[in-house]
Amino acid sequence: MKKINVGILIFDEVEVLDFAGPFEVFSRTRLLKGAESRRSNDSAPFTPFTVSIDKEPVTATGGLKIISDYTIKDCPKIDILIVPGGLGTRTLLNNESLLSWIKSTSDQATTTSSVCTGSLLLAKAGLLEGKRATTHWGAIEALKSISKDIQVLNNRRIVNDEIITSAGVSSGIDMAFMLVENLYGEQVASDTAKYIEFHRSKENV
Repeated sequence: MKKINVGILIFDEVEVLDFAGPFEVFSRTRLLKGAESRRSNDSAPFTPFTVSIDKEPVTATGGLKIISDYTIKDCPKIDILIVPGGLGTRTLLNNESLLSWIKSTSDQATTTSSVCTGSLLLAKAGLLEGKRATTHWGAIEALKSISKDIQVLNNRRIVNDEIITSAGVSSGIDMAFMLVENLYGEQVASDTAKYIEFHRSKENV
């Protein structure tokens, strides 16, 4: 079985659940039902990994320290790109090397998505022009200010307009489950949600 590479960007002051929530979903997905299948990677369709700007440890919100699997210079090909949010996105909005990496990676990926204010980075990279998008409720105006050509929706939890954007923090988990369901069906997504004991929300999707 060919594995799908899920690359999740992390950076200083990234919101923990923004990246850890989707990572949990993709890392625990199995094509075979039940707890026993989670004891090995035999039926795991995804290979999730974290990517950072450099090799320095990342300090997430709350002081959590993370060492990424790869950097933007040495990571494998990414099939699904996830750009999370957090206060750290604000300092990266003018980081041209990172924005260029996001754009080039997105061009080669099958799916590009964001959680929370990760949408601001997608917007600055030019990926949301002419598209519908959402973000954390506290960053709606910030997203609008980046480009007038983005149709910003403030009443949707997940917006799929070629690029997938999700609202604040926990919505990234539902976004990840949506991707699992789109690729492998409702049964696989529901079984994974049952395993991690997560109640999926399909409202405002």
